[in-house]
Amino acid sequence: MAETESRLRIIPLGGLGEIGKNMMAIRYQDSIIIIDAGLMFPEEELLGIDIVIPDMTYLFENREKVKAIFLTHGHEDHVGALPYLLKEMNIPVYGSKLTLGIVEAKLKEHGIANVQLNVVRTRDIVDIEPFKVEFIRVCHSIPDAMAIAIHSPIGIILHTGDIKLDQTPVDGEVVDFRKLAELSEKGVLVMLGDSTNADKPGFTMSEKVVGNTFDELFGKCEGRIIVTTFASNVARIQQVISTAKKYGRKAAIVGRSMINNVQIAQELGYIKIPEGILVEMEDINKYSAKEIVIVTTGSQGEPMSALTRIATGDHRWVNIEPGDTVIISATPIPGNEKLVTRTVDLLFRQGAEVIYEKTTGVHVSGHASQEELKILLNLIRPKYFIPIHGEYRHLMKHAKLAESLGIPRARIFVVENGWVIEVDKKKAGIAGKVAAGKVLVDGLGVGDVGNIVLRDRKQLSQDGIMIVVVTINKESGEVGVRPDIVTRGFVYVRESEQLIEEAKEKVAEALSVCGKNISEWAVIKSEVRDKLGKYLFEKTGRRPMILPIIVEV
Repeated sequence: MAETESRLRIIPLGGLGEIGKNMMAIRYQDSIIIIDAGLMFPEEELLGIDIVIPDMTYLFENREKVKAIFLTHGHEDHVGALPYLLKEMNIPVYGSKLTLGIVEAKLKEHGIANVQLNVVRTRDIVDIEPFKVEFIRVCHSIPDAMAIAIHSPIGIILHTGDIKLDQTPVDGEVVDFRKLAELSEKGVLVMLGDSTNADKPGFTMSEKVVGNTFDELFGKCEGRIIVTTFASNVARIQQVISTAKKYGRKAAIVGRSMINNVQIAQELGYIKIPEGILVEMEDINKYSAKEIVIVTTGSQGEPMSALTRIATGDHRWVNIEPGDTVIISATPIPGNEKLVTRTVDLLFRQGAEVIYEKTTGVHVSGHASQEELKILLNLIRPKYFIPIHGEYRHLMKHAKLAESLGIPRARIFVVENGWVIEVDKKKAGIAGKVAAGKVLVDGLGVGDVGNIVLRDRKQLSQDGIMIVVVTINKESGEVGVRPDIVTRGFVYVRESEQLIEEAKEKVAEALSVCGKNISEWAVIKSEVRDKLGKYLFEKTGRRPMILPIIVEV
């Protein structure tokens, strides 16, 4: 589509074709607003990477056009990349009270000050020319989740955020169906719909189901109870604490992120903790096993999390004892299945009873399943539909659901990150691409680890490294004939002395090919790498990284 003044651009920068790092840009003429800025946790092949954030190049190149960022809720996959955006541009941030409470703590950790944080409530409208942005209450697995309606000069764009149609939420705040119906009456031009559970039939169970399960389990358990869930799942933590009080147990919170979130939620009134229920971690041994509930992080099997350290016997205050019951109140994020399974095995080995299966009712999803998605689509009846938030199969499933309800396939856009969808009052279509992808954060480095570094890390992790130290006489320029060899992660040197000696001979042969007077060190390194690499593969079937080092003496 050719660019014209009357067209609106919808540009996903993250969250499509993947789980996490959700980010969406909406542009009309010279004004851009952003919805969410999330992170994603690294997959197994991203060795050493801490987190993954969206490529924000498009926003940085158009920084003078970016007016504000609007947040749907406080989960990491929607707010975790916000500090990396705000380090580069100071724009106002709009979100609910709990969402901004979580964001404020995150910004302090990053040393970011003087950010304009604006608290909004359901049905509030923010005027950012040429947009009017309206917040609509929805249900999710964290309080204060919002859908966002963008009233633009060409029509209404509805972004559902993460949503489920919970009829009995723990906090009593149901989806604002009346407001959604009002928008439908006005006419929704484009709906951007959460697709995370689009492949799951039926309805997602209510959060209250988990409370009933906790009640049943707590009544049976004679020993200590350890519950792990997402640190941001405030409603779930509230249910654990309420059930602990009912059965006369004290509760201890473990894990820095969970302690921080509980403190923020308590200060803002989203968690109500009866007096005398909470105890410090170091005091749990003052109580008998049947008097204690421990609420901890680590539901995803993260190597440094509290639950993993408990499972491996490395935690300072908690060791698994026979009679302990561990409740894993979460499902693994795609890619974390192995970590979770390993943690469950370790807990069983330590003597705990572990309750983790989906069928036990200890966890329900925060996302709408197929029948709820159908209700939403039938309620909104958008002219155009774009599935968001999910792997490609989820987006396709959601698209097929929409088509089955009568939305023409030509008006459904299954797109990927970076694709630009242009919309006007008469038509919509794909209008090119912008930069989009993964930016890897490793320690303090943002984006400085790329494919080459990851390839090297993978090779080091698989076959190790061999360092070859070659000496050159500074005055004569002659190359020494007996190199030194050091290996790590390749072979155990004491059991491979013959291999190392033969490797030294191959290096000497490579040096003799180079001659006695070599000024081009690159030639020496290349010859050593080639000759030695072939020999080692013939002998071992492995390809260690070979690192020649030349030292002048």
